[in-house]
Amino acid sequence: MQTLIVTAHPDPDSLTAGIARQLQAALHPGEVELVDLAAEGFDPRFGPADRDAYRGTGTLPADVVREQQRLDTADHVVLVFPVHWWSMPALMKGWIDRVFVNGWAFDIDPAGGTRRNLGRLTVHLLPVAGDAAGTYERHGYEQALRTQIEHGIVDYCGAVRGATAFVYESEQDDDAARRALVDDAVRRIARAVTGAAGAVGAAGVADGQSTE
Repeated sequence: MQTLIVTAHPDPDSLTAGIARQLQAALHPGEVELVDLAAEGFDPRFGPADRDAYRGTGTLPADVVREQQRLDTADHVVLVFPVHWWSMPALMKGWIDRVFVNGWAFDIDPAGGTRRNLGRLTVHLLPVAGDAAGTYERHGYEQALRTQIEHGIVDYCGAVRGATAFVYESEQDDDAARRALVDDAVRRIARAVTGAAGAVGAAGVADGQSTE
């Protein structure tokens, strides 16, 4: 079983990056690849070449084909991201915009409707949120984020909804409390991926890392 962990943060020492590495360690010895979109320099801009390919008048850019080939080998995808304005960062959204396109993630047939192509793929979410769970609940932020991604993207492409585990209050000063929240979220995702009560990996979140 192949798992792809995809993260998007410009700081390799951030809490988000640390969580992605911790999850990678928790999933070993299974086959797991960590994709750091910022470190790899993925271009999130949906440009003219992307539009031409989407409309069937051009070919997909090479970087998009490369990402689709990665996903073609995966059984599980875990999106690990800091919450920006109650959603994923622009870099990760641009990755979705460019990679999960007509002709691969789905097909639009004027006669037969939409064919959803990613039924073999299970998608899990690990959002890193600065506010408390109560704030998200009062204002409906969690439900809004989950509707955008789980229904608007995962369901639309026919993929399977996996686990969603928020890390709330990621900017609190209590490192022990934050670490406990991180460990719990990583454990929940690891269990969902492996189907087993695997222990959290040893590669924890180091002191002094960014909490974004």
